[in-house]
Amino acid sequence: MKIPAIKGFDEEAFQKYVKNTGWLMFGKVSSLLITVVVARYLKPESFGDLNFVIAFTTIVAAIGSLGLDTFIIREIINDNSKKEEILGTSLAMRIGFNLLLLPLSVGIYVLFHHYAKNPGNPLTWVVFFYALPGVFKSFNVIDSYFQSQVKSKYVVHVQNIAILTTSVLKILWVWLNGSLIWFSVIITIDAMILATGLVIMYQRQGFRLRDWSFDFSRAKMLLKQSYPLMFSAVMVSLYMKIDTVMLKSVGSVAVGIYSAASGLSEAWFFIPMAIVTSVFPAIVNARKTDMERYKKRLINLYDLLVYISLPVAIFISVFGTDIIHLLYGNRYEGAGQMLSIHIWSGIFVFLGIASGQYLIAEGYIKISFQRTAAGAILNIALNFWLIPLYGGIGASLATLVACFVSTFYILLIPKTREQGVLMLKSLFLIHLFQKISTRGNTR
Repeated sequence: MKIPAIKGFDEEAFQKYVKNTGWLMFGKVSSLLITVVVARYLKPESFGDLNFVIAFTTIVAAIGSLGLDTFIIREIINDNSKKEEILGTSLAMRIGFNLLLLPLSVGIYVLFHHYAKNPGNPLTWVVFFYALPGVFKSFNVIDSYFQSQVKSKYVVHVQNIAILTTSVLKILWVWLNGSLIWFSVIITIDAMILATGLVIMYQRQGFRLRDWSFDFSRAKMLLKQSYPLMFSAVMVSLYMKIDTVMLKSVGSVAVGIYSAASGLSEAWFFIPMAIVTSVFPAIVNARKTDMERYKKRLINLYDLLVYISLPVAIFISVFGTDIIHLLYGNRYEGAGQMLSIHIWSGIFVFLGIASGQYLIAEGYIKISFQRTAAGAILNIALNFWLIPLYGGIGASLATLVACFVSTFYILLIPKTREQGVLMLKSLFLIHLFQKISTRGNTR
């Protein structure tokens, strides 16, 4: 069946991203179902310990990407003849940084556990096996290459193979009553499979990794351009995950209940990433040739993401408690209220991802860092205030406010204010009402 294209994007590109999102949806739904099985098996306390480790290592691992993903895409689009140098340099930089982060993650956790008020059981080896995948994720530079060629379908196939393989291992782990350490080993295996699959897919295109090269000048140039995005990634991780880390002061059970809610709320965040990734090359090309077309494509992108996220937020906020009971049973009491609040942050995350690409296209990297820093700082401050009073509900409120502030921070900057206004119009469906009004007047 042929799907009608979105106005503002060519039909072929739209068909590609619909197909890619469909495959990605399959993988993410499978992953979500396995997470539910794991949560029911572990119960809130152990599930809380697991999600504390995930949040902790995610924050540290954000440094390992070096903020290079979008720059790799941009550099290859601008000069495809240098792709071996760009990819080789990026891979070497990432592996080096991630090898340094591995002992750093374990060391920081040991200190945290030693001085924590409610440390619980030591999770040192679990932290190690959750930090180790960062080394293998260095090969995601191949993913960036496929994105630059609008060939994300190859990456999605590899991701689905990895998800299906590790899903079987996780079900086997539940059946054998496995420990958290063995679960974390499966996470490392997942990263190894994904890295191996990316290499195989790349070489099947007729390319070879041994043709890649490292160039020190290129490394300096990439790092100079990308370091604000690296810090932005850390800040994004902070304001998306710091609530889980800070909730540990209340106890592992509180972390587990909150994680059941936030996990469902964040499970669909891959959708804006898939859409934005697919259309970003078309947006960059429009900026080179037709600024009016460039603006229309951004407006259409903002509208589309609101059309997707707003109905979902309304539905989940109404039926959040029922959904939690259906999936998790009665052990995660209270997660429904948290889910009904947390789900609204998705709207601002969607718009934030889209406007983030605008900031990169315009070269406003420092503004990108500033707005994520503002969101992270606000989230930490609100968590200090709200978590002792309301626990997981307070953490949900803090995340919602932080996401809103981070997304619409660009309204405070004169040169980006127009984009902030366009996002506000999309958020309040003004563009939709204008289209309906225009059609009504032409009849």
